[in-house]
Amino acid sequence: MCLNIDIMEIPESCVVVISDGKAKLRELPPHGEYKIVTHQGKVKRMRRETGEEF
Repeated sequence: MCLNIDIMEIPESCVVVISDGKAKLRELPPHGEYKIVTHQGKVKRMRRETGEEF
């Protein structure tokens, strides 16, 4: 398999997660966290937690 990503067409800040033959691209929040939960060596969940500057 081959993964081709055109960096001119994706968000400026993003993450690509590859697990079990699948790839997912997610845009990163301006302020916050992106948690990747794994189970037995595979990605189980991707959770976005946003915040704001005080």
